[in-house]
Order: sequence, then structure tokens, then C-alpha cells
Amino acid sequence: MHRLFKFKYIKTLLLVLSIIVAYFFFKSHYMAELIQLLNGSRYLGILIAGMLFAFAFSAPFATAFFIALNPSNILAAAIIGSFGAMLMNLLFFSFLKISFIDEFRVIETSHPVKRLNRTIERKIGHKIKVYLLYALAGFALSSPLPDEVGILMFAGLAHIKERYLAILSFVLHTIGLYVILSI
Repeated sequence: MHRLFKFKYIKTLLLVLSIIVAYFFFKSHYMAELIQLLNGSRYLGILIAGMLFAFAFSAPFATAFFIALNPSNILAAAIIGSFGAMLMNLLFFSFLKISFIDEFRVIETSHPVKRLNRTIERKIGHKIKVYLLYALAGFALSSPLPDEVGILMFAGLAHIKERYLAILSFVLHTIGLYVILSI
């Protein structure tokens, strides 16, 4: 057990393992049974898959679940799944704001961060810095990167309001899920 915690890339290993487990789970007969159970309420399954899609370690399961459900209306499925992902993003955002606000304030007032902020603002300006931060966090939400990265950026750095995060999360996830379901 002591060796496991010395391993440098434990999170990456867990992510790869979750992808492998998701692959074998969705190749097994258990998945067929689960889809039979959800046959009458596929969109409930899509909502749950959307909720799972918001987190790094459950995203492989969610993606496989979306593909296995094979919804007939891709746009409706993308919208419902995005709603689930948005709910989880808002929950995670609220948790970060409550739990980490003191650390964010300490980080913001630390000498290296203040110096970095002054340098960036001097070279590119405050407004461009803010736009770049929002673009980077939005990219993290809409890409295959874990949503936690984008939510952490919004919670700690961008001071975004929850309603704007909800809109951004919903729109970006709708686009991402539509692309995944269209393939």
C-alpha cells in the first residue's frame, strides 16, 4: 500500500483503469440487461449519463452509456444529457466555492500570483486576460478534458456567477454531446 501512494501518476492510472473497466462493463451482458430495464425511460438513462459525463472518472462510463442507449433523437438526448452535466457542474462549483474559498483568497494574494497578474495585465491588458481565462475554462468544459479543470478555473479565478456558469455549461455540453452522439 505504501508503494501505491509513491506512484507519481495515480490519478492518470485511475482514469485509464476507469476507461478499461467501462469498456469491459459495456461489452458484458450486464449492459444489455441495464438497457432493457431502461427501455421505457431511455431519457432518464441519458440524464443519468449526463450527470456522470461531468466528472473525469465517470465520463468513460457516461460516453459508453450514451452510445449504448442509441437515442433516436440525438438533439433531445444531447439537451437532456447536458442538463444532467450542468446540474453536476453547478453542484461541484458550489462545493468548491464553499470549501475552497479561503484557499483561493490566499492564492490570489500570494506574491507569485500577484506578480504574474501584474505581468499579464501589463503585457496584454486586464480585459484580454479575463477573456482568455473564460475561453480557457470554456474550452476545458467543452473538450474531453475533465470538467473539474474548467469548474475549478471558474470557481477560483474568474469569479463567475452561477447562472452564467449554468448557461455556459449547458451550451458547451450540448455541443459536445451532440458531436459524440452524431458519430
